[in-house]
Amino acid sequence: MNQIIHAAVRRDVDRTERALRQLADGDLARARQVRGAWRNLVRELTHHHEAEDSIAWPFLASRGFDTTLLTAMEEEHVAMKQALTASSAAIDAVVASPTTVAAAAAADAVARAREVINAHLAHEEADVEGVMGALEDDPAWKAEARKMRPASIVDAANALAWMQDGAGERERSSLRATIPGPVVTLLTLLLARRYRRDVAPVWR
Repeated sequence: MNQIIHAAVRRDVDRTERALRQLADGDLARARQVRGAWRNLVRELTHHHEAEDSIAWPFLASRGFDTTLLTAMEEEHVAMKQALTASSAAIDAVVASPTTVAAAAAADAVARAREVINAHLAHEEADVEGVMGALEDDPAWKAEARKMRPASIVDAANALAWMQDGAGERERSSLRATIPGPVVTLLTLLLARRYRRDVAPVWR
C-alpha cells in the first residue's frame, strides 16, 4: 500500500506543477480547481505521515529498529510539511490574483516541494519499506496498521479514488492484491463522491 500512496503523491505533485505552468492569465476558475486538488493531496499526505509518526515508527522502535533512521524519517516529514505549507501559500496567492506571474511562482514552489518530497519517499522506500513489508504477516503489526487507516469509511473511499486516479496498471493491480477488487470498486463508486465531484475533474 505504501508504494501505491507514494505513486499517487508523486503523480499529483507533477500534475499540480504542470497545471500551474499552463494556467491562463486571469483564469480564476482553473486556479480554484488546482487549489482544491492540491488541498486534497495535502490532506492525504498529512494523514499518511502523521500515522507513520504516531504509529508506525514507534512500533518499529519497539522492535529494535534503528532509531536514528526513524528520527531522520520524522525530520523529513517536518521538512515536507514546511514545503507543503509554502506551496499552499503560493497557490493561495494565485487564487487571490490569478496571473501567470503568480502561477509561475507557485509552480516553482511546488517544484521545490517535489524535491523534498521525492527525496523522502526514495529514502523511505530504500531503507524502511523492506522492514515494514517483512512485518505484513505479524499480528501485532496488523493491529497497528489498522489504526493507520482513514478515520471513516467515506474518507477511506475517497483515498482509494485518489490512489487510482491516473494510476498505472501496476499500481491498480497492487491495490487489488491488498484490497479485494469488488470492495475497491464499490467503495469508490458509492462513497467517493467528494473526490469524484471535486478533484477528479481537475485532471481530466
